[in-house]
Amino acid sequence: MPALATAQRLTPQEAILSLLAQRREGATICPSEAARLVAGPHGDWRAEMERVHAATDALMAEGAIALSWKGEAKQKRRGPYRIARR
Repeated sequence: MPALATAQRLTPQEAILSLLAQRREGATICPSEAARLVAGPHGDWRAEMERVHAATDALMAEGAIALSWKGEAKQKRRGPYRIARR
């Protein structure tokens, strides 16, 4: 887990954007990665998933991220998805 996770508690939006910033252009993250980062090393990441989904929706509405699944673009969050920077 990145050092940033242990230094402070991140919001779900911050976690998503932080993880994307660490990835190469065109790479994606799984929403559970953001939930794990928000929860911290000993937290319940599954309990953070609703907040991560809400943050994903907000970032999509801002045009900050794009969603896909198996290489196909998604217009809204529904079912499994991956997150990429826009």
